[in-house]
Amino acid sequence: MRDPALQDDRNLRTALRRGFMMKCPRCGEGRALHRYLKVKPTCDVCDLDLSRARADDGPAYFTILIVGHLAGFALHIIWSLWEPTALVMALTVSLGSIALSLALLPRIKGALIAFQWAKKVHGF
Repeated sequence: MRDPALQDDRNLRTALRRGFMMKCPRCGEGRALHRYLKVKPTCDVCDLDLSRARADDGPAYFTILIVGHLAGFALHIIWSLWEPTALVMALTVSLGSIALSLALLPRIKGALIAFQWAKKVHGF
């Protein structure tokens, strides 16, 4: 089921978009992740070997970087507009940060795997 046209097309933007959607960076149809953060050994559709993908701590670092900046901005806006109590502000920003972190972490991991594939890093 391998398509020769899929072998050489490694457009970074397309791969990152597919990876952010947690899809295979090559075909965009098969899933790159199963469960929550586990990388599938191969794509079910195009048989791309994903077992060599090494994301390590990169997704967590980028997630903390993004969520931390957004939480700081949210703290400033919430305090400027409504001046809530410290407990209300801490709870809302904390819950929002946790929810956003859990939503972004697998997507950033998929994008990092796609970046590695597009740039031919780690055995791709």
